[in-house]
Amino acid sequence: MTSEIQSQVITKIGFIALQSNKQRLLFYIVLFIGAVSLYGQEDKVIPLSIKLEKDTIVAPLLPADFLLRSRKKDSITKDTVKIKDPILVDQIKRNAVGYMQYNSKEQKIYLYDKAELYYQNTELKAGVIVLDLAKNEVYAGRIKDSTGTYTQIPDFKQGNQVVKPDSIRFNFDTQKAIIWNSRTEQQAGLGNLGSDAMKVYAEITKKENDSVYFMNRAKVTTATDTINPDYYILVRKGKFVPGKKMIAGFSNLFIADVPTPIALPFAYFPLTTGSTAGLIFPTFGSDPNRGYFLQNGGYYFPINDYVDLTVLGDFYTNGSYGFRTQSVYTKRYQYKGNVNIRYENQINSQKGFDDYSRSSNYNIQISHSQDPKSNPNSRLSASVNLGSSEYYRNSLNQYNVPNTQNNNLSSSISYSKTFPEYPAVNMSLTATHNQNTNTQLINLTLPTVQASMERIFPFAKRDGIKKGIIQNINFQYTVRGENRIQTTDSLFFKSGMFKNARVGATHSIPISTNFKILKNFSVSVGASYDDVWTLDTFNKSYDAVTETVVNDTIKGFDRYGKYNLSASLGTTVYGTYTFAEGNKIQAIRHVMRPSIGYGYTPSFEDTYDEYMDADGVYIPYSRFEGTLYGAPGRTQSSAMSFSLQNTLEAKVTDRDSTATEPKKISIFNSLNLSTNYNFQADSLRLSPVRLSGGTSILDKKMSINFSAGLDPYAIDNKGTRINTFNIDNGGSLFRLTSARANIGYSISSKMFDKDKKKEEDEEEDDSYLGASGGNIDGLFGESEDFNNARSRPDEEDEEKEDNPLYGNKVPWDLRLAYAVSYNNTNRQNEINNQSLMFSGNIELTPGWKVGLSSGYDFKNKGFSLTQLRFERDLKSFRMNFNWTPFGTYERWYFFIGIKSSILKDLKWEQRSQSR
Repeated sequence: MTSEIQSQVITKIGFIALQSNKQRLLFYIVLFIGAVSLYGQEDKVIPLSIKLEKDTIVAPLLPADFLLRSRKKDSITKDTVKIKDPILVDQIKRNAVGYMQYNSKEQKIYLYDKAELYYQNTELKAGVIVLDLAKNEVYAGRIKDSTGTYTQIPDFKQGNQVVKPDSIRFNFDTQKAIIWNSRTEQQAGLGNLGSDAMKVYAEITKKENDSVYFMNRAKVTTATDTINPDYYILVRKGKFVPGKKMIAGFSNLFIADVPTPIALPFAYFPLTTGSTAGLIFPTFGSDPNRGYFLQNGGYYFPINDYVDLTVLGDFYTNGSYGFRTQSVYTKRYQYKGNVNIRYENQINSQKGFDDYSRSSNYNIQISHSQDPKSNPNSRLSASVNLGSSEYYRNSLNQYNVPNTQNNNLSSSISYSKTFPEYPAVNMSLTATHNQNTNTQLINLTLPTVQASMERIFPFAKRDGIKKGIIQNINFQYTVRGENRIQTTDSLFFKSGMFKNARVGATHSIPISTNFKILKNFSVSVGASYDDVWTLDTFNKSYDAVTETVVNDTIKGFDRYGKYNLSASLGTTVYGTYTFAEGNKIQAIRHVMRPSIGYGYTPSFEDTYDEYMDADGVYIPYSRFEGTLYGAPGRTQSSAMSFSLQNTLEAKVTDRDSTATEPKKISIFNSLNLSTNYNFQADSLRLSPVRLSGGTSILDKKMSINFSAGLDPYAIDNKGTRINTFNIDNGGSLFRLTSARANIGYSISSKMFDKDKKKEEDEEEDDSYLGASGGNIDGLFGESEDFNNARSRPDEEDEEKEDNPLYGNKVPWDLRLAYAVSYNNTNRQNEINNQSLMFSGNIELTPGWKVGLSSGYDFKNKGFSLTQLRFERDLKSFRMNFNWTPFGTYERWYFFIGIKSSILKDLKWEQRSQSR
């Protein structure tokens, strides 16, 4: 029987016999196996001799759900409880030096001795760490060493937040933590400077989330030592938001663990590192002349990332007040500057009294500088310092005391533009201001316009080498216009200041060439033409009624031209004298630069007129006298000038035995003399000789500068120069008419320390003039603005910690300045000015510093501004006492406050006012 017939027979018999579902399922399995065995047998030939009859029994069909019926149904079709995702979704890295142990029963991992655990953005280092896998919590704490001292305190870091507690328990699921004796540091105020970091030490801290911490009995300080700080603010309860703020309940100040009565029912500590708007707390005090006051209080406005504004004010109970605004702006690689405006309304006594007075003083300071790279062809700069002449002398603020000795205020605002195309043209617009605070005289130029064209060589290629007299011929063109004003302090910024304004312009065309003769001599020949314009001229006449000369102003444009010729011959002469071998001085080098010049200027008599005086004498004058650029010369000038420049230096054996080259020292940085001889003058043809020089000695610690005037002619009994040489009149070859000398000397203890002296010599001079224009060398005293005083550099503090006592090496410094001037133009033979200024500081201990600034005027026989300074560094605090014991500005000032800028409002000041 073939396989097909067998399968048909089995099918018929099976369906008759199988009655249950299990039997039928078994039957289908057997049938499936048989079908698999027949797979691939299609090509076999089945004999047709067998006749198949149709089966009359029909097999029943299996129901569609018979497989499901074969299983017992669960009474609960779907679980409604949400399956919880695993808490620790990332790999945990751990390490320990002592041991790592896993307790399967407790489901805990123990790490001991320098234990470390890393999970996502959380880092934990401690002496001991316990990881609870069942609760998804971690505990970290300290361990004791062999001496019983706790070591390896936990270091918990999550993101940018770092906490160093005694112990901590942290839940990975809720991200909450409880921390015991936590220590954290927040940068605030001036940002990343260590002295301006807020340290917070709390007994118990609860971490609510990444941005909120609740603290109990927290110590807030800027001291370096957070365990035993020299001061702290005790916060009973507080909310701490890292990088933003800390809100506290009742808080009071502790100094050396001693509570003080300085307390607040609540407190707010800003912890932002950027610019944030906020109040500036004032200084409280009393003034014997103006009553109680609030000083230097105000508000800070951070307008944007480039500009800010500070507004400060003062108020006195007698009605005096003042305000100051300061705006600082900066745009990197573009420009930077500041604007300061100060105003004070001062009232003395009370209305109705004889000594009642009221005055107003102001001061304006502007500074602006532009990065040259931002626009190479355009530049704007400003340096402005103007105001009332009595501002610094009468200012209510103590820090202006050193500026009382500054008798000049100057300003300049300039804009320049360059057109680089050939020939290049430079244009500038400038406004200047110069004010003498003693005479209250003010000179202004509003404005000065100038344009100049670059030098052109018409007979030479633009980029080629220029040789000879022809190729070196060149010319320029310059135009300059000015509006010059001279006024006084009382008329400043009023319409009357423009009454005597003078306006004019000048056009200049210089032509010159240069060449060499005999290889070593340089010859320069030139001519210059100036065309002068003015809008006002003057007509003089004699008024017989008033018996005075009347000067009438004539409005309208007028001009004149003038020219001159010049030539000069110069060379450089080098001389060296070498000493015998073995001498300390090895050689002396002398450099001389002699120069002879000639100048010719014709007479411009055509611009002169005459008027007749009361005696009938005709007096010549020019209508251009009194104009901006004056009148041209009436007499012809033909003069020869002579000058000699000298420098003198030496090579000496260096004291350092390891040096391979001799040391160069300067004997004279400069030693110059000059004079001229006028061939056209009827008498007194030789002008006085001017002598000047300067040198630096004592390793450049002492600078000496001097100048003198030497007149070859004698004078008569009236002091008038006569056409007789002084030597022919029984005197010396030259008559000393004037002389001036200035000597400055600086010395410090560092000069005697070889290592520090070497470092000091290599350092650059970082001195600068402040915005107020005051003297920065301390000879006129130092500023008393301790509210903004910064702490000393960190390295200096570290040095003091390492050296609690100086021993026999006490740091000190001393600066001396001596000035003297002599006048003998009319046989006065007098010293009209002679003074000695000195300033010094001495650090008695690493915390005590004493300073003195004073001077003596030998001419007037009196002391200049004298100031005694006492400074005490109390680690986190600074204490200062400044005293001016006598003089016009007699006063004293005491200050004690926290050095850090974050808590600089914790201070106490007391002062007196000048009498």
